[in-house]
Amino acid sequence: MVAAMIGALAVPAVRGSAAARPGPPPGRETRGMWLASVANRDWPSRKGLSAAEQRAELLVHLDTAVRRRLNTVVLQVRPTADALWPSPYEPWAECLTGEQGRDPGWDPLGTAVEEARRRGLELHAWFNPYRVANHTDPTRLAADHPARSHPGWIVPYGGRLHYNPGLPEVRRFVQDAMLDAVARYEIDAVHWDDYFYPYPVAGESFADADAYEEYGADFASLGDWRRNNTELLVQEMGERIREVRPGVRFGISPFGVWRNFDRDPEGSRTRAGLATYDDLYADTRKWVREGLVDYICPQLYWNIGFEPADYAELVRWWSAAVRGTGVDLYVGEALYKAGDPAQPAPWQDAGELSRHLTLAGTHPEVRGHVYFSAREVSQDRAGAMARVVEDHYG
Repeated sequence: MVAAMIGALAVPAVRGSAAARPGPPPGRETRGMWLASVANRDWPSRKGLSAAEQRAELLVHLDTAVRRRLNTVVLQVRPTADALWPSPYEPWAECLTGEQGRDPGWDPLGTAVEEARRRGLELHAWFNPYRVANHTDPTRLAADHPARSHPGWIVPYGGRLHYNPGLPEVRRFVQDAMLDAVARYEIDAVHWDDYFYPYPVAGESFADADAYEEYGADFASLGDWRRNNTELLVQEMGERIREVRPGVRFGISPFGVWRNFDRDPEGSRTRAGLATYDDLYADTRKWVREGLVDYICPQLYWNIGFEPADYAELVRWWSAAVRGTGVDLYVGEALYKAGDPAQPAPWQDAGELSRHLTLAGTHPEVRGHVYFSAREVSQDRAGAMARVVEDHYG
């Protein structure tokens, strides 16, 4: 049944006007947290809980957001090409019952939308476009999974299965699958994270040569073709969101470095090990400049003064990147590093994260922060979240 729905969502792609871009109320600062379901990172706490137990845990996370004086929850609803709602395109998510495709007995996304609104929270539905599985065995997918019906769509790489972004039919399908949730539920935003082409793995090549040969003739390089594939996904999805449900925002949370200055003089003064443009084939700055997104939330997961990728430098760079574009800038914050003994010394200081907000506050382009992730918002291992609330959300 799932595979039979491919291409069934007939939604015209008409580009919306940047002047009509939706947004939060004037002056409202976004205070968000990511609520990750992949591999049961935050929620549900484990596979196989009853519907009542899953629901109860979800409500605790929403209540925690309110207690921490947050106003936005970014809930991961499509973790591995499966769904946390009754989708006609993809199977029920494995993270719920432990068996992909098994009905959990309730509607997590529908409940989250209703309960978030009851608490005055925005609910941003977080989708991963191309990740199919955190393994490379298609036979472990649900029997009617589209990736099994269309084995030519998938590429094993880095110990995972990925949809091939270079295939137009894949690009259309993943949009249809995500737009089903947009059509069904009164979500406040569609949210993507940093996974487009996969992060590079030493000694491996992403096997898209056949697609490049078929579709890449007009491009000077493989990299240019891949970046165009990613841009088409972003552009088309934004257009179709505005058609399906005007007023729903579209935001993306990329890796925090567009390009290092040694590769491009317009890049940030960083020496990060990778960059979205060069390694993930995502020209994030172009999406901002052309208004393809309503907000950008770069993951600035480094401390102030970290020489290869200084938080202060990246806030400066991203503030300049969004200036005058109408695209809102939120900063993704590495709450998960606070108090982790494996992290550099600044993260052992409960005040590091609060200083991030103080510094960002000197840049008027920064309109909020989003914390990774809900488990740490609740546990607050080092007291860093409590300090943020005390210093900035009082």
